[in-house]
Amino acid sequence: MRQSYVRAAFSLALAVLCARTARQLSADVNPAFDGSRAYEHVRHLVEIGPRPPDSDGIRRTQAYIIGQLKSYGCPVEEHDFHASTVLGNLAMKNIVVKLHGTHPGIILYTTHYDTVRIPNFVGADDGGSGTGTMIELARLFCARKHFLNVWIAFFDGEEAQGNWTDARNVHWNSDGSNNTYGSREMAAQMALSGELKRVKAMILADMIGPSHVRITRDSGSTRWLVDFIWETAARLGYKNTFVDQDYAVGGDDHFSFIRRGVAGCDLIDFSIPYWHTTEDRLDRVDPKSLGIVGQVLAATLPRFEKKFP
Repeated sequence: MRQSYVRAAFSLALAVLCARTARQLSADVNPAFDGSRAYEHVRHLVEIGPRPPDSDGIRRTQAYIIGQLKSYGCPVEEHDFHASTVLGNLAMKNIVVKLHGTHPGIILYTTHYDTVRIPNFVGADDGGSGTGTMIELARLFCARKHFLNVWIAFFDGEEAQGNWTDARNVHWNSDGSNNTYGSREMAAQMALSGELKRVKAMILADMIGPSHVRITRDSGSTRWLVDFIWETAARLGYKNTFVDQDYAVGGDDHFSFIRRGVAGCDLIDFSIPYWHTTEDRLDRVDPKSLGIVGQVLAATLPRFEKKFP
């Protein structure tokens, strides 16, 4: 009898130890989103300088993004294409991380990494903040196994092409045909392959870096998905960041997917005064803002996996 008690006590102690070890391993494998890490990526991008499509700057940016993703063990795909623009035929590249799950559904997290074609424009917020955030999100997601397929896409060619020194000469077409080149290319290719119908949700992060960031509810985004993300933010205590106010963003990468029937949502703070000016510098970006948005993005995935069993 005494030996059985000893064995039982030993087994219980071993089970507790194993559980603690498993939790510790899980904590090591599943780190939290780090806004400071995301900010360091933005800093590096700003140091590269202007990054318009088919430029030396964007090629250096592509090498940086790919290098960082591979350092986290992410499977990286490069999708090269040429876009016909008012400036001619421009070489562009989408960069995509594809993490396979056991369920056929796809959750698509996206951003654009190009900058508007303005001299000395470094795009810390517009082009930088979303990219830094998605690189950091990849660090988290690539260390985990997933039920759903998780794709992280970095789009080239979001900005309208033209001579931005006189913005009146740059035309924004209602169908996005003079901008959103990368997202339109990816959506079209996914439609051809049949993968597009597997996408459950597409989230775009664009201009999310300003101090005290305020993300309004884009009226052109899919309503249920907006509600879903805002509920996630509220659960984390970020109602003052994801505010209950509607705003029509207009042309952006999420529409490339929404037009094809995919649920999409644009996360963007359009209240900033420095949009498409050389004032969009590194000092405009706050690591805390990147951390808040990144935490919300990371928290959507387990909720998606419960929503789409």
